[in-house]
Amino acid sequence: MWHNLESRQGTNVKESTKTIFIDFFLKPVAVGLFVAAVLLLVVPELRPSTEIQTDDPMALRQSDLGSDWSGAVSYASAVSLAAPSVVNIYTLKERRSANDNVPRTSLGSGVIMQSDGIILTNHHVIDGAVRILVLLYDGREAPATIIGSDPEIDLAVLKINIGGLTPITVGEPSQARIGDVVLAIGNPSGIGQSVTQGIISAKGRNIQQRNIFENFIQTDADINTGSSGGALIDAYGNLLGINTATLNGTGAYGISFAIPADAAEKVLQDILQFGRVVRGWLGMTASPGFLPENIADQLGISQIFGVTDLTKGGPAEKAGMQRGDIIFKINGAFVTDPAASVSQIVNVSPGQPIKLSVLRKDQVRQFSIIAGDRGEAIAKGLLQ
Repeated sequence: MWHNLESRQGTNVKESTKTIFIDFFLKPVAVGLFVAAVLLLVVPELRPSTEIQTDDPMALRQSDLGSDWSGAVSYASAVSLAAPSVVNIYTLKERRSANDNVPRTSLGSGVIMQSDGIILTNHHVIDGAVRILVLLYDGREAPATIIGSDPEIDLAVLKINIGGLTPITVGEPSQARIGDVVLAIGNPSGIGQSVTQGIISAKGRNIQQRNIFENFIQTDADINTGSSGGALIDAYGNLLGINTATLNGTGAYGISFAIPADAAEKVLQDILQFGRVVRGWLGMTASPGFLPENIADQLGISQIFGVTDLTKGGPAEKAGMQRGDIIFKINGAFVTDPAASVSQIVNVSPGQPIKLSVLRKDQVRQFSIIAGDRGEAIAKGLLQ
C-alpha cells in the first residue's frame, strides 16, 4: 500500500514538473519567437545588416549616400549643383582680311564666378571677338563685355548684366588627389551643355604647348572643341579647374587639361582690382635641370634652375646674378618642382624681395632680389 502510494506521488511530481516546464519556459519561448518573426516581417529596419564591414575609406555603402544620389553611384547631385553655373559662349570674330566677307563664328564655355555676372573663360575663346553672346543654363541670353584677359595663362574675365545667376562653389585643387573622380561640363561642338566623366590623371603638368604659365590638372574626362572655358568639378560639384586644352589634335586621346581653380581665381581678382594680372619679374631666363651626382650628394638636392640669360638693367642683373648661376633654393625652399618654383616668383608682389640660394663655381651665394612688375616689363618691351 505504502509502495503504491509512493509510486503515485512520484508520478504526480513528474507530471507537475513537466507542466511547469511547458507553461513557464516552452510556451514563452514559442510566443517570443513568433512575435520576433512577425516584427522582422513588419519592421524591415530591425533586420540585421548584410553590409560587409570594412576599414577601406573608399568602400561606399548605400547608407553613406545622400537622398539625392541614385543607385549605387551617381554624380547627378554634383552636376545639378554645378551645371547652372556653366554657360555657353558664342562669338563673332574679326574677318581675316579686308576681302574676307564671311563672318567667322566661334564657340566655347564659361563659368559664372560671381552673382553680379562675372564669368571666367579661356582667352582663346574670346580672342579677336567683336561680339560675345552668353547662353545661360535656363535658356536666357545676354551680351557680354570683356573686363580683362591674360594670354599668358589663357584666361579671360567677362561681364553680363542679368539677374538670377548662380555662381559656382570653388573647391581646393591643392587637396585633390590623383585618382579622384572629376566631371567636365561644357558645350562640345555647340550641341549644348554636356557632361563627361573621368579621373585626375596628374597634377602640375607643363605641356609647353599653349601658355607661358602652365600648371595643369590632367584628366581623362573628354574636353572637346567648345568645352574650353567650362568647369572641371569634383564629385561634390565644386570647381577644381577651368577646362582649357586637349592633346586630341596630336592623336592622343583621353589627355585633357584644366587650369587649377586657385590660379584662375588669382587672375580673376587681379583683373577686377587692377585691370590686369600683377606678377613678379626677375629679368632672367632659367631652365630646370639636375646637378651632377657628386654635387647633389653634398648639397642634399638634385633639381635646380640654371640661369641662361639676363635682361640688361633687370632686377636679377642689378642684384649681381650672372649667366651660368645655379639656383637651388627660392625663399628658403629647395627647387623640387619647376612649376611650383616659377609660381613662387610670379606670385611675389612687385617691390617685394625674393631670396635665392645660388651655386656659382662650387661656392654657395645668397641673393636678395627686389621683384619687378612683369606687366610693366612687357609694356616697355623688356620681355617678349
